[in-house]
Amino acid sequence: MKKSKSENVPKEMREIYTAIIKLTDSFAKRQLNEEYAQIIRHATAALCRKRPSPLVSGKPNTWACGIVHALGMVNFLFDKSQDTYISAADLAKAFDIASSTAQGKSKLVRDILRMSYFDPEWTLPSKLEKSPTAWLIMFNGLIVDARSMPREVQQMAYEKGLIPYITDET
Repeated sequence: MKKSKSENVPKEMREIYTAIIKLTDSFAKRQLNEEYAQIIRHATAALCRKRPSPLVSGKPNTWACGIVHALGMVNFLFDKSQDTYISAADLAKAFDIASSTAQGKSKLVRDILRMSYFDPEWTLPSKLEKSPTAWLIMFNGLIVDARSMPREVQQMAYEKGLIPYITDET
């Protein structure tokens, strides 16, 4: 899980990255928050680093919407009970594309970046504490919540990239 989040982009992808980020940053400022903007930039950069990058074909607004939609699914953006909410239809409308196109690009992004619900790699930092899977580790043959383990165990789990950070609870 412990992958470095980076906005590093190959030189040949910089223009495409910038075009997409311009759209997503503007949308995040209006409808989401800086935390979403940051994770969207990381996902976009990750897609730029793929060989070959899927972003070389298609329109920036389509990719922008697909990336936001994919991360929105991981972080329950389409759930009305969440503090940050938008409907999938309104998201597609904001990027001036059809809902079916948004869903298709979202699926492609999720497949390429191996995103899934409760995925600690793509969960907003503010939601990690409550993520049911970010803290589960195998210890002596049992699946346990690392937050309930001694600090030494948490340290080892963190160093192996199994948990997002070491908690102060123990």
